[in-house]
Amino acid sequence: MNCPFCDYYETKVVDSRPTDEGQAIRRRRECIKCGRRFTTYEKIEEIPLVVIKKDGNRQAYDRNKLLTGIIKACEKRPVSMAVIENMVNDIEKRLYNSMEKEITSKYIGENVMNELIKVDEVAYVRFASVYRQFKDLNTFMDELKKILDKEK
Repeated sequence: MNCPFCDYYETKVVDSRPTDEGQAIRRRRECIKCGRRFTTYEKIEEIPLVVIKKDGNRQAYDRNKLLTGIIKACEKRPVSMAVIENMVNDIEKRLYNSMEKEITSKYIGENVMNELIKVDEVAYVRFASVYRQFKDLNTFMDELKKILDKEK
């Protein structure tokens, strides 16, 4: 690891500690030459995922799109950002653990709906209305009936 200040090639690790619930390691380093300190992060290299959209197009997986979609569904609902982050983390774990390089947007959407229904039914219906593209009131009511039947 080269020093960002003097570009010297030799540094020593002064301190190491886990961050992000054990997903990365934060290292404090000191340059042997100039003595200045800096921080580096080490994390596992993840397999890049490609999302296959409904129309067949492929695009790189973007965590922010998943996070934004869930945040919009939970808008003005009593769902904390910590809960939303945990949902995204759980969904991402499933995506990466599937060991597939290409994931369908349908698979991602179903995972989101499975998580949302556990957390907030209104957020679930909001997401489902966009994801399933309800054509009329009857398809919307069918989805609501599924929720009500699960509660019984």
